[in-house]
Amino acid sequence: MARTLTRTLAALAAATCLATAAAATATAAPNEQAAGTIESGYSAPGPWQVTAQPAFACCDTTGAAYDVWYPTDLGANGFRHPIIAWGDGTLALPRQYTYLLQHLASWGFVVIAPENEATGTGADIAAAANYLVQQNSTPASIFFQKLNTGEIGAIGHSQGAVGVLNAMIDSGGAIKTAVPIELPVQLTCLPGICADTRRIGAGSVFFVNGAQDTVISPSTQPQPWQTSGLQSDQAYYEATPDTVAKAWATVNDANHNDVQGQPDCAAASFPCVRGVYSYLGYPTAWLLDQLTGDARAHSVFVSGTGELFDRTGSWSNQISNIVS
Repeated sequence: MARTLTRTLAALAAATCLATAAAATATAAPNEQAAGTIESGYSAPGPWQVTAQPAFACCDTTGAAYDVWYPTDLGANGFRHPIIAWGDGTLALPRQYTYLLQHLASWGFVVIAPENEATGTGADIAAAANYLVQQNSTPASIFFQKLNTGEIGAIGHSQGAVGVLNAMIDSGGAIKTAVPIELPVQLTCLPGICADTRRIGAGSVFFVNGAQDTVISPSTQPQPWQTSGLQSDQAYYEATPDTVAKAWATVNDANHNDVQGQPDCAAASFPCVRGVYSYLGYPTAWLLDQLTGDARAHSVFVSGTGELFDRTGSWSNQISNIVS
């Protein structure tokens, strides 16, 4: 089934390329954050120097290695680092998201990513997080007693966005939050691999999509999701139980693969409009809020009054059920 989902998403990606060729360009100027905003603060590199180790360990269920990004001075001043597990998009690999993953590690997270091109079930994303949990209790590991194994998040792109939701749902509460980026419509998937946010019983979720990603991860849908399924980010948000902390926002002037920017679109897969810029600040803030209790980051997402709701030039569709 994973291969079928991979083929389906690849076909939709090709359709997106044809539908948006005029809009997507690798030479557009960066979508700069307004100076002095909370977004701009979290879009800048964090205080930690970062070490990256491709193929750090082996292996997930497919035989794929784990890549890791982590603060070089692990555990400085007794700090225990939260864990972030990454999910690749269809036919993509972690190195295509290096800028984003290194950025997260600079804010104190230990990031692990399987070199797996089909992560929709979420099983290998969850296993990657569990690998780090085990390393925290392994004396020979560089991560020994350096990790906060009670604070685990997952973030992923496209098929990996499906995977991080499934990983959180099936984790029994171990994965506390998920950030699905460019979450594909349910028409692309099969039972058992689909993302169904009605199944979320615990944790929290921040949905992020690009306004120009109108084929794979559209913001809205013409028919009610109750009858036609979850075919938009709005539907995924609305179907998520209100007992779960949730937010959704759309990056203006972004398409399906902007998150692969390094940081611009030069090395990203098509279609990409500007690059990773707008996928840095608020996703980082969400993870810091949910996994470290960062009060400044939390303030961004408070419904109606948070900074996210004022950023109408760069963002749209801002909604949250976080009231204080």
